[in-house]
Amino acid sequence: MEKRQERILLVDDEQRIRSLLGMYLEKEHYEIDHAEDGKDALRKALAYDYKLIVLDVMLPGMNGIEVCQSIRRQKQTPIVMVTARSDEYGKLAGFEAGADDYVTKPFSPREVVLRIRALLNRSAIYDREELPRTPGRIVLPYLTIEAGAHRVLVMGTEIRLTLKEYDLLYFLARHHGIAFTREELLREVWRYDADKKGDHRTVDTHVKRIREKLAAVSEEASKMIFTIWGLGYSLRNPFEAVARVAGEKS
Repeated sequence: MEKRQERILLVDDEQRIRSLLGMYLEKEHYEIDHAEDGKDALRKALAYDYKLIVLDVMLPGMNGIEVCQSIRRQKQTPIVMVTARSDEYGKLAGFEAGADDYVTKPFSPREVVLRIRALLNRSAIYDREELPRTPGRIVLPYLTIEAGAHRVLVMGTEIRLTLKEYDLLYFLARHHGIAFTREELLREVWRYDADKKGDHRTVDTHVKRIREKLAAVSEEASKMIFTIWGLGYSLRNPFEAVARVAGEKS
C-alpha cells in the first residue's frame, strides 16, 4: 500500500517564496497547500489536519501572530514562523503565540527543509498511532509526565503544550534537580548553537509560557521551574535542596 504524503501548508504573501520553498519540499515528497493571506491560512489550517504549517509573520488582513494564536486555540499543529532577520519582536511574539520554531528571511530553502524534517520527526513520536507499548512516566510533586502518551498532568489535570514546550519541560523534568544554562537548553532542546544574544530570549519565552500553563492549574507546579539567576533554569522538587549545575559531579 502506497504511503500517504505528509501535507504542509505554506503561508506567505510572496508567490516567489511559496513557489521556491514548495519546489524544495515537493522534492522531499511533501504535499503542499498554499495561502497568501492570514484569513485564508486560518481557514485552511482549521479545515484540514496538516502535518506542519510554515507561517510568515507579515501577512495582509490578519498577521501571522494572530493566525498562530487562533490555530493554537483549537489545534497543536507544528508551526514554523518566518520573520525578517531584524524583526526580533516577530520571533518572540511568534513563540508567545505558540510557534515551535522560526526561520529568518532571507533563508536557505535547504535549511527550512531540514528544520521541517526535524520538527516532523519529533512530532511523529507523539502520533497516537505510533505510541510505544510501555510508556515511561516521570512523577514529581504536582506534576506527572507520561512520556509515551505525550501527556502532561498537573494535579491530575491534563494541560496542552506545543511540541517545543513539551520538549523543554520533559528535558528539565528528566534531569530534575540540575541547572542548565540557556546555551545548553538551546543545544539540547532546540538542537542548534546560539550565536546571538536574542536567542536566549527564546528559552525565556518558552519557560514563561510553560509556567503560565502550569499556573492555570496549580501555582505550586509553576514554581517548580526555578530561575537560576546569571545561569539559566532548573526544574526540581520544591522540597529538595538547591539544584546542581549541569556537568557537576554529585
